Amino acid sequence: MTRTLTYALTALLAVSLHIGSAATAAATSRIKDLVSIEGVRQNQLLGYGLVVGLNGTGDTLNNIPFTKQSLQAMLERLGVNIRGATIRTGNVAAVMVTANLPAFGTQGTRIDVTVSALGDSKSLMGGTLLVTPLLSADGNVYAVAQGSLAIGGFSAEGDAAKITRGVPTVGRISNGAIIEREVDFALNRLSQVRLALRNADFTTAKRIASVINDFIGSEIAEPIDQSTVVLTLPKKYPLNIVSFLTEIEQLQVEPDLPARIVIDERSGVVVIGRDVRVSTVAVAQGNLTVTVSETPQVSQPQAFSRGGTTTVVPRTRIGVQEDGKKLLIVKEGVSLQQIIDGLNAMGIGPRDLITILQAIKAAGAIQADIEVM
Repeated sequence: MTRTLTYALTALLAVSLHIGSAATAAATSRIKDLVSIEGVRQNQLLGYGLVVGLNGTGDTLNNIPFTKQSLQAMLERLGVNIRGATIRTGNVAAVMVTANLPAFGTQGTRIDVTVSALGDSKSLMGGTLLVTPLLSADGNVYAVAQGSLAIGGFSAEGDAAKITRGVPTVGRISNGAIIEREVDFALNRLSQVRLALRNADFTTAKRIASVINDFIGSEIAEPIDQSTVVLTLPKKYPLNIVSFLTEIEQLQVEPDLPARIVIDERSGVVVIGRDVRVSTVAVAQGNLTVTVSETPQVSQPQAFSRGGTTTVVPRTRIGVQEDGKKLLIVKEGVSLQQIIDGLNAMGIGPRDLITILQAIKAAGAIQADIEVM
């Protein structure tokens, strides 16, 4: 009996240690997922072009003047003069073309582009994008897009009915643009690198620097503010910062986040951080319900009566009911789980929860920031 009990306690201890280690591991993240390297970034590209080959679902040229002007200018560049002529085609649509130039994108490689209708086109299905230069914020052309569109939605209509699935006026061209210009950034020539935290926090920045210094064995990482950690290339990685970053981006760090409550009043979504704490406070929530019901009755005259008429006699019933007469005491320093359990016990929904949290914050009893989206 004693041996069996010893085995059971040993197994229970092993399971609890395993659960504790799993919880600790789940709380950590790679440095790769917490920071981004300054200078290693995408660049947004934008262009204006024409989509042709539409089956009568393009722009109405009389209503969309820029489509007509673009069509005329394109044909003139090809040697066709249509100035003053009447154009009635419905197979052309003006579009905006967007793309993201990846970091270290080399000349000649291809990237995906998104094509969106700009006028009153009904659908871009079956269309082909003509050569469209894609510019960055500096005004230079970094890529050129062209190709057949892939549309995820469709639209069909008749005389008395219409159905639309998805968005037929937005399409995508896989590998539809060719990079013509590269962004000059020599990462491998740098002697220092700045790591930018995606969620700025002093504690997280200090932990990242400590983990890197412990891994390298020297003080090469220094947090300079809540969102930046500066790394100096160690001597064991001479002029090879790529190998250095490959080593440190897999290190595990436990991020620290401020206590925060995020509220989306439009959808009723409430997200509460794990470190949210409240002081002692009493919460009461109630709803007043007023019910008005009409049950009119018909009054008939007696048999063989003279001058009697049938009339409708109104009958109205009004009821007043007040729900939620409970008063909940929230003790000081309770955790997130205790807050949720207590509010759920009162039968409070997301909408009422938003109001209660804001009221507790106004009373100064909640130790967290409330962000309303």
